[in-house]
Amino acid sequence: MKRYRSPVEMERLCIPLDAKVRDAMRSLEDSHFGITLVVDSDRRLTDTITDGDVRRYVLAGKSIDADISILLQTKCGAVPKTLPDGTLELKFAACMREYDIRQIPVIGGDGTVVDVVLFSDLVASEPDIDAVVMAGGFGKRLAPLTDNVPQPMLRVGEKPILEHIVGQLRTVGIRNVRMTTHYRADMIKSHFGDGADFGVAIDYVDESEPQGTAGALRALRDGDRPLFVMNGDILTRMDIRAMLTAHQERKAQLTVGVRRYDLTVPYGVLETEDDWVRGVTEKPNLNFMINAGIYLVEPAALRLIPDSGRFDMTDLIQALLANGTPVASFPVYESWIDVGKPADFAKAQVEYGAGDAQ
Repeated sequence: MKRYRSPVEMERLCIPLDAKVRDAMRSLEDSHFGITLVVDSDRRLTDTITDGDVRRYVLAGKSIDADISILLQTKCGAVPKTLPDGTLELKFAACMREYDIRQIPVIGGDGTVVDVVLFSDLVASEPDIDAVVMAGGFGKRLAPLTDNVPQPMLRVGEKPILEHIVGQLRTVGIRNVRMTTHYRADMIKSHFGDGADFGVAIDYVDESEPQGTAGALRALRDGDRPLFVMNGDILTRMDIRAMLTAHQERKAQLTVGVRRYDLTVPYGVLETEDDWVRGVTEKPNLNFMINAGIYLVEPAALRLIPDSGRFDMTDLIQALLANGTPVASFPVYESWIDVGKPADFAKAQVEYGAGDAQ
């Protein structure tokens, strides 16, 4: 069979037994193949770590600086599916469908890993979703840079933030993009037009008054495809296809991208009861999952958006929960920057200034 991964790609896909969880995350982010291979010193496969394995580990609040063995223990001894070198491609496709997997390592005659075959290598497909990018904000925290330029049109490197985002959507196969606009909408429309020059089809939802991050979606309530919704001031290397897969597996009406946020309290924290001190923790480190401004929304969820008034995505989350509809979360462990403050804007120039968000 032909080789799908180059030696350089295979090198990035493999991590040693003594690696840290952080190393697995870096391998997954660099490759976007949804899998990393744990190998011994002879390059023999000992286990695999998928994108889903890492995200479940992160959601459990475990340390990414721990040994990779800690993450592997959470897999409960699941044996990775492999096929020998020389297997027909039809067999790979049938095996992936049978076991509902998207990657299979290929093992050579000497027992070493020689390739990884992805489902997308065998079956060409584009995600059955459209995208909405929220680009109507003023970006007041970045004034004076945004005095005459909408925040999503600020340049990171040679391109506006929005162009980085559109490039990322195009790369994963999303072809229909809607942009919600308000402040200096003319600049956005002049730059992107109908999107043909950027490999996508773009139309616009103009807000005469800001309607909130979900209110702008009320014009799309009659659609029949899920929407990938993203704030227009975010740069990330998050795997959109992985988020869609998780969303579909859970049969969720709404999946929210979440980001771990660590906060160290710079004081000793006392546990008190009435007038008595019951315990003390010196400078505790707290961690939370925050809203990353990235969503996958089913058409049925959009029908909870009222006909008028400001309505944010957080309001939609609350409405779904009040309606008894579970809302899924998807941890974003890859690079993620909310370009809302001067320090974040400077960071974006370093991380994304040399190229696309991919």
